[in-house]
Amino acid sequence: QVQLVESGGGLVPAGGSLRLSCAASGGTFSSYHMGWFRQAPGKARELVAVISSGGITTYADSVKGRFTISRDNAQNTVSLQMNSLKPEDTALYNCTAGRRSWLLTRFAADYWGQGTQVTVSS
Repeated sequence: QVQLVESGGGLVPAGGSLRLSCAASGGTFSSYHMGWFRQAPGKARELVAVISSGGITTYADSVKGRFTISRDNAQNTVSLQMNSLKPEDTALYNCTAGRRSWLLTRFAADYWGQGTQVTVSS
């Protein structure tokens, strides 16, 4: 059983930056692919970034070039650096862990954090 706890959300003006962090415990962190999902009210959940157990990264087109996912296996953490934020990035962001695939189209989360809210003002 893996526990995930996110932090770092908040309110930021358009064009600003935020860094989300996720602390993992209770499992072999380095063996999991890690993904960040987001969901805005009234919209479908979107997988925005995945980092494989080996450090390969992949991004949704909506965030490519603006967001960077990284992991620290020594600290059991995964981060999402978000730059050039837009109002449409406003959402609840969830950190997740899975083992089946790191491909964006095939990633499946086995464990979820409780989420952290990101609000971007225009």
